[in-house]
Amino acid sequence: MSSLAEKGFSISKNALFSVFMNRAGRLLGRPFKVVLVLNEVANKLADKKSGDNKFKQLLDVMLTVVRLVKSYVSGAYRQIETQTILSGLGVLLYTLSPIDLVPDFIPVVGFLDDLSLMSWFVGSFQEEITRFREWEQTHAAEANEATKDVPAAVAVDTTKATPAVAELGHS
Repeated sequence: MSSLAEKGFSISKNALFSVFMNRAGRLLGRPFKVVLVLNEVANKLADKKSGDNKFKQLLDVMLTVVRLVKSYVSGAYRQIETQTILSGLGVLLYTLSPIDLVPDFIPVVGFLDDLSLMSWFVGSFQEEITRFREWEQTHAAEANEATKDVPAAVAVDTTKATPAVAELGHS
């Protein structure tokens, strides 16, 4: 059986995902809309958290990706390739959409393709996510400003230790 990351890689090559990548490209030029989408994604991810298992760790890292895209759009963090931001935003849009390869209304299985794609993204862009987390640690005031629109339920305390990306089993 293939790993989540391998399944996510397969999804990333699917024509349906290219629709989300195109949408991400159009959306990136509209910061206000990006913030709205990021808030929706953060709310969806927050509803799926449970326990301290690898899925929770993956979702925690994806919340970091929400903050990363938000910091990029606000201009606070630009030490990353635009293509990486587009891929991250494409994954977040795919996660948000109820219409994907396995519809989200199917219990458990409906979220598995989302988790697979997230797993692929985290594994592929592990260094960039780690670099952003380090930047967040040293630029807490700017990071707090970038996350001010995130609902309190999903605003992440950047002073609290979060699982290392390598702990997700993608290295």
